[in-house]
Amino acid sequence: MTQRGIAVVTGASSGIGAATARRLAAEGFEVICAARRTDRIEALAADIGGRALRCDVTDDADIAALADAAGPELAVLVNNAGGAFGLEPVASADTDAWQKMFAVNVIGTEKVTRALLPALIAARGVIVFVTSVAADGPYEGGAGYCGAKAAERMIAGTLRLELFDKPVRITEISPGMVATEEFSLTRFGGDKDRADAVYDGVPDPLVADDVADAITWMATRPAHVNIDRLTIRPVAQAAQHKVFRGTYA
Repeated sequence: MTQRGIAVVTGASSGIGAATARRLAAEGFEVICAARRTDRIEALAADIGGRALRCDVTDDADIAALADAAGPELAVLVNNAGGAFGLEPVASADTDAWQKMFAVNVIGTEKVTRALLPALIAARGVIVFVTSVAADGPYEGGAGYCGAKAAERMIAGTLRLELFDKPVRITEISPGMVATEEFSLTRFGGDKDRADAVYDGVPDPLVADDVADAITWMATRPAHVNIDRLTIRPVAQAAQHKVFRGTYA
């Protein structure tokens, strides 16, 4: 397959990030797998013929190293690093958790995007922001995460306006319920029972590869086509607040 150029995937050590790295590699991209957990990304990069680079998106030195690794032209940036921490109501919010969510989902995304933007413009590339349906509106206990993802969405939308005269595509994918091995487990501090309960009874929630497939489709559209925002949910999730749990008749 013809080499398509270099792609960077942040948060590539597991879940949607790892699945996206695999999909992009299969499409002919040289993928830089960026994440904090070196052992995981090294194994992934070896498996897909990519490159592993330890990167904490809140660390300026790591981001500078990522920009150096990407080089002068970058075809794809997938801003996937992020996460939710806690589900407390506002009245008992964990401020440290909120700061961590904004640091990773918002500030980290902004820093990575800014550092890699010249290379993306030079390559007429595409940026994919992985947000969430949490950005669509509030739910109980979700103020911190909903706020962070809404702020990340504003980065994508604003950047598209600011770069209207540049040959770079700014896209956003907004996933609903995705059953990955770590998202809810991380949110609930390793409480597996609580994490499993999120998907309890839900027939066929999305899996990481479903989202990776959509991201790869978005990233491989013709250069004149921009997918502003794509919302992807399982059939069982009619809306953020309305989820079927049971067996279809």
